[in-house]
Amino acid sequence: MDATVTENPEGHRYEISIDGNVVGFTMFTLDGDVAIMPHTRIQPEYKDEGLASTLIGAALDDLRARKVTVVPRCPFVREFIEKHPEYQNMVKG
Repeated sequence: MDATVTENPEGHRYEISIDGNVVGFTMFTLDGDVAIMPHTRIQPEYKDEGLASTLIGAALDDLRARKVTVVPRCPFVREFIEKHPEYQNMVKG
């Protein structure tokens, strides 16, 4: 399974697609150089494929490259950051 993560700026989210079909997203709102990340969703049939981790990792990598810090309000984003210390310095406050 080949997953692709892209930013959808109009939708204020990063999307993960398989074969061109969006199967999940993580939302964000930019406030200056801070991204508030309130919600992540993966279609139920892809729940156990590791796609949420792929999606969050790619989103955080992109935000880091843009020098953006994050407020992880989504429980999954918060848990992902706790399990991946390389992203902990991105958390605002």
